[in-house]
Amino acid sequence: MVIFFEKFARLSLKSTFIWSLCPQYSTALTTVGRALIVRSSQLIQHRYVHSRGLGASPANPGAAPPRLPFSRVTQEVLAFFRTLLPGRTITDPDLLKSSNVDWLKTVEGNSEVLLRPKTTEEVSQILRHCSERNLAVCPQGGNTGLVGGSVPVFDEIILSTSLMNQVITFDNISGILTCQAGCVLENLSNYLEERDFIMPLDLGAKGSCHIGGNVSTNAGGLRLLRYGSLRGTVLGLEVVLADGRILKCLATLRKDNTGYDLKQLFIGSEGTLGVITAVSILCPRKPKAVNVAFLGCSSFQQLLETFQYCRGMLGEILSAFEFLDASCMSLLEKHLKLTNPITESPFYIVIETAGSNATHDEEKLHQFLEEVMTSSLVTDGTVATEATKIKALWSLRERVTEALTHEGYTYKYDISLPVEKIYDLVQDMRGHLGDMAKNVVGYGHVGDGNLHLNITSPSKDPALLAAIEPYVYEWTSEWKGSISAEHGLGLKKRNYIYYSKPSEAVALMGMHTHSSEHTHTP
Repeated sequence: MVIFFEKFARLSLKSTFIWSLCPQYSTALTTVGRALIVRSSQLIQHRYVHSRGLGASPANPGAAPPRLPFSRVTQEVLAFFRTLLPGRTITDPDLLKSSNVDWLKTVEGNSEVLLRPKTTEEVSQILRHCSERNLAVCPQGGNTGLVGGSVPVFDEIILSTSLMNQVITFDNISGILTCQAGCVLENLSNYLEERDFIMPLDLGAKGSCHIGGNVSTNAGGLRLLRYGSLRGTVLGLEVVLADGRILKCLATLRKDNTGYDLKQLFIGSEGTLGVITAVSILCPRKPKAVNVAFLGCSSFQQLLETFQYCRGMLGEILSAFEFLDASCMSLLEKHLKLTNPITESPFYIVIETAGSNATHDEEKLHQFLEEVMTSSLVTDGTVATEATKIKALWSLRERVTEALTHEGYTYKYDISLPVEKIYDLVQDMRGHLGDMAKNVVGYGHVGDGNLHLNITSPSKDPALLAAIEPYVYEWTSEWKGSISAEHGLGLKKRNYIYYSKPSEAVALMGMHTHSSEHTHTP
């Protein structure tokens, strides 16, 4: 069998499952659980081979790994694809350009072929053909990822799920939706709202991200505080493995305690184990009453105290508690011409409640706001109950990433920390970088301890990057945080797994790293 995920084969992080698919190590497969286990000696050999060419070091940790010895696309291969996918085998360089570059325009590949299957069987035939011919493949959904994991590194064949966009079934009693992986999140949200349900997931990129990509990266988003992560709401998956086999685990049962929960291996695996082609997901009923409050706080400590009051007083109707700092607001006003609806503050909070009784919810929210205003935890605020006003308030949080793209080059960090330490990292980074950075801003999900730290400069600056990394990861590790809260590892964070996971855990996952990285392993 052949590993087809070229990008991940060259990362310093690999799961045991994907190593077992490498052709040069196919003889190392055990007879039990074929394609799942690789002997440790082979992993050691693989580590040695790739560490020689990786180019990553504490001084240059982001260097791209070398191209592995995969085959090149031939006319014979193209003829097969054109027969299988007539009109859906793209080789025009102009049409390929957007699929070769990530959303942030910081990572670019050089693929010469884009395939657009419509069915799981077509995906299966593609991967079987590539496996037999040692061709590398890069699965791609909406290409909204922020860690360089959604585009080729070299000339991998791009397998797009964009045409796999059909809802398969929806049960309006259980609220279970089954759909193809290429469904755009916002389209699914609209489909469900017409049926009095909602998706348990909401992201700023909902207008272009795909549900398959969401699941592959275990995307968090704005509703995690209320509905939990995709590991809890995804009930089943259909996945095509590297050799073309179809794994049909598209269950619609909430309780199934029969052996391994295989879908969990693919949720958050970033496409390294297989291509997700369909998803079944549990969807909550659409709330009858939604309120959004946009509040200002004078300090982050007051913001945290407000959060404590919020959890205690709003309880079961609280669905989101987000924050952004004054620097974020300045960028929104400057680049997107958005208007700050309240008095200028060092920090801003977006609180959403969602319940079934408007009178009850409004009363609870009013009592909460009265309490935090009286105690001077909140300096100013506004509340929206009408859809367009709610959307306007949410845009002040959802569009921060967009505003940052207008500031030049952005170094993005997606960190989980104890909630009381979230903003300390932003402040320490400002002091650490001084005038080297144009902006250091912080925003994110207070409800689950997820900070989005963003550092901008007029252009890409190796000296600035060297000052940021590994400092940001060392700081995160010191406070027992995670270097990737919800964005995944991708290409950009592949060398930093040891800051969040002990070596025993990494070894268990079958991962390897450049030997020099141990010099900065915490």
